Amino acid sequence: MRPASGPTGAEVAARGASRSRSSPEDVEGVYIISVAARILEMHPQTLRKYERAGLVTPSRTVGMLRLYSEEDIARLRLIKHLVGDLGLNVAGVQLVLKVFNNLLATRSRLNSTKDKQLRVFMSETLDRMFELLHAHIR
Repeated sequence: MRPASGPTGAEVAARGASRSRSSPEDVEGVYIISVAARILEMHPQTLRKYERAGLVTPSRTVGMLRLYSEEDIARLRLIKHLVGDLGLNVAGVQLVLKVFNNLLATRSRLNSTKDKQLRVFMSETLDRMFELLHAHIR
């Protein structure tokens, strides 16, 4: 059921939960909460809980139905991994996502560094940190 392409968990985490939303027509692959819950093998109430905690922000229809994009699904897969496989609670997930976003920001700023040895060192260090978080990005 997982799409062959789409954003990685790292890319989704980098964008953050509070991104601006365009109209539902501009978002590809949207799912109502029951379908999203089935795709993720999660209870709809869990999705609502993550929304209340600010971990995900699905768009809404005029009738206020939640619409989960492919990006939301990828983000929820990452959250599911952090909760289910690593045993984190919601506060832990929030902290990990903040740290993760900071690591991504550091990596993007690293390219402007002129010192080659520093760039290599920092790149290797960041790679190890991402590996610890099970976020395989390049």
